[in-house]
Amino acid sequence: MNSLKDELRFLFSGRGMPYEKVSMMVAIVCAVVFTLVLGNNAIHDAPVAVIDLDNSKYSHEVTQMMDASPFIRIDTVINTAVDPNTLFYADKYVAVVYLPQNLEKNRYAQGSAAIGVFYDNSNTAQTADLKTALNEIVATENLAMAGASTDSPGMTLRERNLFNPSGSSSNGETQGFLFFFSSMFFVFATIGMIPRLRMEGKLQQCLEQGTPFDILLRLLPYCGCLLTALFVGMAILRLANDMVFTGSTILFLMTQFFYIPAVGILSLLFGWSAANPGVASSRMILFIPGGFILGGATGPIPILSQWVQIGSHIFPLVWEYEFIRDIMMRGAGFWDIASEFGRFLFYFAALIIIFCVRFHITRKHMINEHATLRNQAMEG
Repeated sequence: MNSLKDELRFLFSGRGMPYEKVSMMVAIVCAVVFTLVLGNNAIHDAPVAVIDLDNSKYSHEVTQMMDASPFIRIDTVINTAVDPNTLFYADKYVAVVYLPQNLEKNRYAQGSAAIGVFYDNSNTAQTADLKTALNEIVATENLAMAGASTDSPGMTLRERNLFNPSGSSSNGETQGFLFFFSSMFFVFATIGMIPRLRMEGKLQQCLEQGTPFDILLRLLPYCGCLLTALFVGMAILRLANDMVFTGSTILFLMTQFFYIPAVGILSLLFGWSAANPGVASSRMILFIPGGFILGGATGPIPILSQWVQIGSHIFPLVWEYEFIRDIMMRGAGFWDIASEFGRFLFYFAALIIIFCVRFHITRKHMINEHATLRNQAMEG
């Protein structure tokens, strides 16, 4: 009992973490924030593209039936032959429905109609509601067809799961954890760099005589370690398991030359004002876990509210998971991801500009402090 009383006195003394307040704040913030973030509850209006080669009244009716479902949103209808794989880049669609030529003719002449569906199985959880909705549409149409002809074979769905047909965890959870934990420990190694340089007196020297890039160059050894570790981890998943890697290794490597420094720059920015490296390490939670939660590694992206899907790109891991899905799993080439990669380069340039501004603001503040001290000394 004496131990309990002593600990209660410490808890409410203010000398440690005010956990009695923090516990309530965390519970309330998590309940409110994630209710807003996961506002869709289920994947409603999943984006779907239709390749309509029949372009007939009946194919239009089928498209309208799909669009009327609360779980399907027809964003695009294409009337020419297109490789379905290319429509999935940048997570643009969850599925592609293929309506073949002579669909209307077969429907009314033979009482049969077969349509194809290509599902993006890079995340195995995102197509469950969509498959249920399509099966319900097929069942409804089959009832109508059976009323016209008792010998009708009915409408059939010919399904194909793309990119991760076996639903392997090496292309899902395991791969997501590989990039998440690797990035997290990279941040642990670099986020305390500015406080350490300040404690050693080297930051002041750099501010007086150097440039922002004198600090950024210090990230290179850490970047090299992370890059090597990521490729070793992927090699293990590829050789010892069944990880999909259908794209260009060189292209994926090129994206890492920007992604890893971007994480490093954010790490320096978040740790800049910390009193010491230990305090800086705790700030990792501000920008790494967010990308893991919202980047599609833990759940399907369409379940997130639209504003969250857009705003989540402030986290570098969200970009990384997009490159993984497009290049590694979907086999996208450079021009296939050119717009996506271009946006990421703007993001990267913005981080460099913010870092340089922070550097010069700190330098100006230091110069003003020195000037004030000199004036005080002269007056004394």
